[in-house]
Amino acid sequence: MKEVRDVTRKFFQLPYEEKLKIKMTPQSGYRGYQRIGENVTKGKPDMHEAIDCYTPIRPGKYGDLAKPMEGSNLWPENPSNFEALLENYINLCRDLSRKIMRGIALALGGAIDAFEGETAGDPFWVLRLIGYPVDIPEEQRTDTGCGAHTDYGLLTLVNQDDDICALEVQNRSGEWIHATPIAGTFVCNIGDMLKVWSNGIYQSTLHRVVNNSPRYRVSVAFFYESNFDAAIEPVQFCREKTGGAAKYEKVVYGEHLVKKVLTNFVM
Repeated sequence: MKEVRDVTRKFFQLPYEEKLKIKMTPQSGYRGYQRIGENVTKGKPDMHEAIDCYTPIRPGKYGDLAKPMEGSNLWPENPSNFEALLENYINLCRDLSRKIMRGIALALGGAIDAFEGETAGDPFWVLRLIGYPVDIPEEQRTDTGCGAHTDYGLLTLVNQDDDICALEVQNRSGEWIHATPIAGTFVCNIGDMLKVWSNGIYQSTLHRVVNNSPRYRVSVAFFYESNFDAAIEPVQFCREKTGGAAKYEKVVYGEHLVKKVLTNFVM
């Protein structure tokens, strides 16, 4: 986990011109590097820089549904071990996430593979490598590293620096509390699709980043999602536990993701 954060930090320490070699654009399928303030949350610029990676999508695989996000990831040449290390990390996170989802299925009273097959047997994934600088010009700076939001998919594994407390989550009382880093562990957030699937038994984790540290902070977030073209709706065994009626309408994950991505960036 630390090795992944370290190689991410090395990339963000490169000259700006070097980082721009993998600049995110609509033509790149919204993959690649974005500078401070280009990611927006609820219309406000976030004080972080990042690299976004997605499951590669070949042209035409999902028809028009995924057209804005078709393509392969942009990997930097420097550090030289970046691509190999991150691809291995993605595989490990995907396997771990599948095991967590199987545990959640059992906890909800379903079969161990209830969230696989046509819904998440071919899970889409997203990886965001995020850096939170401290030397931001006064005219650009806000106090929000990343604004309050929920994640789009099933669950998120957050690999954050062990010695900087910046991630906050909202508890059931509406209070913001620190997700204090514990060395060697992930913070696991629940996403929108799991909220729908479970008919609200699991609620999306509302979270934000307020980085008041005098040191640069790195966070690597792996998002485990359903199949890209899956139609997500409350499953029967969760409806039975919550009064019988579906509390949420059916949503196609890919449509949900593309809509968010197309409004998330100012480039």
